[in-house]
Amino acid sequence: MRRRPNYVAGVGSLVWLFVVGLPLFVLLAATLRTRQDYAENGPVSLPDSFTLDNFTGAFDSGFGQYFFNTLVVTACVIGIVLLLVPPLAYAIVRSRGRATSAIFRLFLLGLAIPAQAVIVPMFYLISEAGLYDNLLGVILPTAAFCLPMSALILSGSMRDISPELYEAMAMDGASPRRMFFQLVVPLSRGGLSTIVVFSALQAWNGFLFPLVLTQSESTKVVTLGLYNFQTAHGIDIPGLLGAVVLSMVPILLVYLFARRALVQGLMGVGGK
Repeated sequence: MRRRPNYVAGVGSLVWLFVVGLPLFVLLAATLRTRQDYAENGPVSLPDSFTLDNFTGAFDSGFGQYFFNTLVVTACVIGIVLLLVPPLAYAIVRSRGRATSAIFRLFLLGLAIPAQAVIVPMFYLISEAGLYDNLLGVILPTAAFCLPMSALILSGSMRDISPELYEAMAMDGASPRRMFFQLVVPLSRGGLSTIVVFSALQAWNGFLFPLVLTQSESTKVVTLGLYNFQTAHGIDIPGLLGAVVLSMVPILLVYLFARRALVQGLMGVGGK
């Protein structure tokens, strides 16, 4: 039996495509227009002529240095999270000791503490440690605030691993270390991908810590560098949106490479 077309669903899809597509069109079209063209014809008009000056101008204004600094911060934060969270989550899942449970509760307490509430003591701590206006002074607190949520996500993913698999490896004489590297890590790829994307987003989009803990041009990151497009005479909107598009590319690539495992981790089936 032939089904009738669902016209309501088709109309709804077109409306949703318009709602999603219009902001993307405005964003991408503006990056290919001159400032004068954008001011005269408005944001939703087609460009009179295409130009790549907004992208090249972003790097000429020092955006390349900010981009590199953000890459360094993001890579280091991801590295710290991947170094500390998997063994911690493994201990949380497999250990029945009170000390491990207490540490896990302490990590969960970190979820309730916003960065704004500790930024002043954090400023004094980083200054006393000699890390003010240093990328390391941004990396460490950013990674610290990623640890609680990452531990919660990864421990949930590791709990999906069947106890029979642990028992089978134990019968073969496998040590806890061997179980971790040969069983837990391969079956937790969904959770690992989730915490990588989460940590990358937190580090790449970080604003408060770089704003308070750095001040020189050599340590600026992307989120602070976007201020350069605001002058006393106005805002260079095409140039600003060009820089925004450039800042979106790395996170988009991270998501594209990790999207399948990320979806599995969010669905709670990372260990299956």
